Amino acid sequence: MINYSVDQNVAILSWEMTSSPMNVLNDESIPQFETALQKAFSDDSVTGIIITSAKPEFVAGADLKMILRNNDKDPADMLKVSSELNRIFRRIETSGKPTVAAINGTALGGGYEICLACHHRIALNNGTSARSKTVLGLVEVTIGLLPGAGGTQRLPRMIGIQAALPLLLEGKKVSVQEAKKLCMIDDIADSPAEMLEKARAWITANPNPIQPWDEVDRKTGKIVGKDNVKIPGGNVQSVVGAQTFSAGTAMLMDKTKGNYPAPLEIMACVYEGLQVNIDRALTIEARHFVKVATSKVAKNLIQTMFLGMNEANKGASRPKDIPKTDVKKLGILGAGMMGAGIAYVSAQAGIEVVLKDISVEAAEKGKDYSRGLLNKGVERGKVDPAKVDGILDLIKPTADVQDLQGCDLIIEAVFEDRELKAQVTKEAEPMLLPGGKSVFGSNTSTLPISRLAQASANPTNFIGIHFFSPVDKMMLVELIMGQQTSDYALAVAIDYVRKIRKTPIVVNDSRGFYTSRCFSTYSSEGMELLRDGVSPILIENGGKDAGMPVGPLAVTDEVALDLVYKISSQGVKDGALPETDTSYQVAKQFVELGRLGKKAKAGFYEYPEGGPKHLWAGLTDLFPRAEQQPTLDEVKTRLLYRQAIEAVRCFDENVVRTKLDADLGSILAWGFPAYTGGALSFVDFVGIDTFVQTLDRLADQYGERFRPTEKLRERAGVTLVNG
Repeated sequence: MINYSVDQNVAILSWEMTSSPMNVLNDESIPQFETALQKAFSDDSVTGIIITSAKPEFVAGADLKMILRNNDKDPADMLKVSSELNRIFRRIETSGKPTVAAINGTALGGGYEICLACHHRIALNNGTSARSKTVLGLVEVTIGLLPGAGGTQRLPRMIGIQAALPLLLEGKKVSVQEAKKLCMIDDIADSPAEMLEKARAWITANPNPIQPWDEVDRKTGKIVGKDNVKIPGGNVQSVVGAQTFSAGTAMLMDKTKGNYPAPLEIMACVYEGLQVNIDRALTIEARHFVKVATSKVAKNLIQTMFLGMNEANKGASRPKDIPKTDVKKLGILGAGMMGAGIAYVSAQAGIEVVLKDISVEAAEKGKDYSRGLLNKGVERGKVDPAKVDGILDLIKPTADVQDLQGCDLIIEAVFEDRELKAQVTKEAEPMLLPGGKSVFGSNTSTLPISRLAQASANPTNFIGIHFFSPVDKMMLVELIMGQQTSDYALAVAIDYVRKIRKTPIVVNDSRGFYTSRCFSTYSSEGMELLRDGVSPILIENGGKDAGMPVGPLAVTDEVALDLVYKISSQGVKDGALPETDTSYQVAKQFVELGRLGKKAKAGFYEYPEGGPKHLWAGLTDLFPRAEQQPTLDEVKTRLLYRQAIEAVRCFDENVVRTKLDADLGSILAWGFPAYTGGALSFVDFVGIDTFVQTLDRLADQYGERFRPTEKLRERAGVTLVNG
């Protein structure tokens, strides 16, 4: 795992783990790393140490499976993990031998903490002159953790509190060039040979290095932590420090609503640690690390948003017996916002795209969408200017259906109208590559795939491919299996979604599928609360405090009330919804008033020119306030439990196939709070017995929409007492 060699009296420790795709800190690698370090420390002929990697990346961080294994154990086990790393890293600093991190690739989390413990850091510029492929950062906060091997203490001591806190609190990854500007690294090399040459030169020039936060003890001659270290830009007690922590804590509470403990623990960790020497500070950090690492939030974020996401992105739901497929030519019907977005992400992945609309002008307008996004990317340094023309050349705007000839996948992205979708399907499907291996996809959010497939000459190769808007930013794609959709069509769709670097989930056909069906309950419960006389302000705050991106009334305005009315009207017409349905009744009322939502600048909110939106004063007249208002917690409970029970119903009805797909879909599609692990994991988050008992109470009080399913009740062992 750790290659050891000595060249010109310099020990080179090169990470090369064979038990993992990437170099990670785990139960196997940590002891071997320490053994290699100790070998270099005890060899009198070794004058310095270079730590690097034989893999394309440096060290990706701690093995999260190791963190999960210790999550439910005694906190002492987690403390041991942090303490062991701190002891090893501290030994690097105090050994008396100059140690250089030769960062040949991405270094994140614990990987970058290795670099911080080294006396000097040189990173390889392995990308363009403007932006490297290598990224560095302390990303632990994104999975509910905090740096537990000195990151919260060394980084602010090195670059200052104000520069370090955003990196720690946001988990931001930066390029080599950005890292150099921020002083996160000391030097840049343009080749591996130059990187090692610079490392050796620095070791020769600095035979007795000492960290800025250390000093030599006069009595023992040993390197120890220094008290009263001067922090770049000001200490904790300075005016700048006091302002940063007071304002920062308030902003964090407003942003996290207290649902995510890691950012607040990071803030406390930095504040407390910078007031003592590095050794005591590392002990403080370790205690804070244990607190977050043993939390349910960290467990949920690691399981769903890291391990689960990786599993889905690798094609966990893909049929195993189908050979790999590759979409090379894609046809898109409809160059509106959805079609244009699909064209953009597909061309970026190197796929030839034929973008068809009713006129060349309309199709060209769709291509202009990609041009605008690429130009913005160039301005922000995220897109290589040399690649822009090549990406745009892959998109061919057209009004001629014959240009679709030879496509191996066609996706229709026209209006949500069954007749229109049937028309374009019959027109375009014959253009697919012959041989029965080509697939037709429908980008629909609500229309049943099995019925749309009736217009297809080959319903076995017809599948729902539901993108979310805006396509370039939304990472999820919901794949819908119709009654006749084959495993082959699913394999093609998953391979395509992976190629465009999106996350696929697979669901079975039903009204609203999974994401639209569950998301609609958030909006509809907001309307139920409104009809119950709950203050609109309380409703919106309840949604945001629960962890949703925006309140239920605001998101309904975004979706558009006329669309809600159209969908609910179809449900009433089909017999799926009663005419008394709240969404139907409220949406109808607003449509008749001409208040269609944000697009009309009038809905639940007012949208004045040049000013911020605000709740419409007329809501009080339409929905008189109840004299007795519920607590904020009760509003949060209604909003979260309503979504979660619908997800449970979808799982029990086999609409959504796996728990992972349900959880990822809920977080990525409509913003269900990630700290819970997702809409299905929410059941475990609160406890299944508590979940069922609370649902029964809510059903008795507010309606049968909350009533637990029989399968859920059986799993919980909770019988129905009331209602």
